[in-house]
Amino acid sequence: MPQLVVKGISPQVMMGISKLLVEELVEICQCAADNFTIDCLSVTSVFGGETVTTYPFVEVAWFERGPVIRDAFARAVTQHLHAAGVVDVELAFKVYEESAYYINGESCSA
Repeated sequence: MPQLVVKGISPQVMMGISKLLVEELVEICQCAADNFTIDCLSVTSVFGGETVTTYPFVEVAWFERGPVIRDAFARAVTQHLHAAGVVDVELAFKVYEESAYYINGESCSA
């Protein structure tokens, strides 16, 4: 945790930025690199009866770390994507409660 779920951005772009991005996010979040996952979803977007280009969107699922870290995280992801040629990108955070998150049947709040 954190988990980044990416739509509308190619796996090749994410592979190209993933090493440096995760290194920066490790510093921001103060957690180990192996806590991060990046999943690139292949989706088909439709509008008006036709397929359309999927808008670049990153959803970050994590335990809340406060607005300062959240803002830094969002800036880092956006800057790396811009540097890779992704012009526009939206990012949203989905917050998990530790008491409602389990690893191998054990609550993270224990």
